[in-house]
Amino acid sequence: MKIRYIIPGPISKTELGKKEVERRLGKLKKWASSETEVDITDVDYGPASIESMFEEYLSIQGTAEEVQKAEKEGYDAVIIGCFGDPGLDGLREITDMLVVGPAGVSMSMAVTLGHKFSVVTVTDTILAALEKLAWETGVYQKLASVRAIDIPVIELNKDHSRGVERMIEIGKKAVKEDRADVLVLGCMSMGFLDVAQKMMDELGVPVINPSQASLKLAEALISCNLSHSPLAYQIPPKIRSGKTVKELLLK
Repeated sequence: MKIRYIIPGPISKTELGKKEVERRLGKLKKWASSETEVDITDVDYGPASIESMFEEYLSIQGTAEEVQKAEKEGYDAVIIGCFGDPGLDGLREITDMLVVGPAGVSMSMAVTLGHKFSVVTVTDTILAALEKLAWETGVYQKLASVRAIDIPVIELNKDHSRGVERMIEIGKKAVKEDRADVLVLGCMSMGFLDVAQKMMDELGVPVINPSQASLKLAEALISCNLSHSPLAYQIPPKIRSGKTVKELLLK
């Protein structure tokens, strides 16, 4: 099976550079099953990181272009590499290929492991958006809280140890004060720190890594010959006629 992980921002053009993209690819290959071919790409344009609904919207067009490209290249699935699942519904409308959103995957997984879950994310600017996403996923009644470590995405990638310390600190508060019995890491950069096991050992509750969970669910769905419903996500007539995302836009 072939899976492509799409980062919906030009992270390779930031100070983190292509080295960060390659580091993430290394993690994906480590997590993938032996029969899985996984690769990674970032988009050519858009916000460097996504920490607001507005930045999510800005990222969708470039991501959509990469989704269509992956389908033409014969991929079985793509993973949208942002925990906000930006444009997920629309992206599923433009392809017959499986499109996986990490937040929906991780939150759905969380409710199978406990009674209440909390999301530990990066900044206060996306707290409301993630609460809304829990409602859209259908698990809002089991959401204990969404808490932020107050470290922006780029800074988190530059200082991993400080980020991990804050994730553990905020995770403890979610467990003790909000009575969460499962934690979800609410940022893909957190996932690629690969510290869920360390947090589980310290906090004593399941901790879901969205980067790993989305890959493993994509593998499972492909193995089961399952994808999103064509009745729920109907291909727009213009796309079905053969138009690309770019060709839909009048200039």
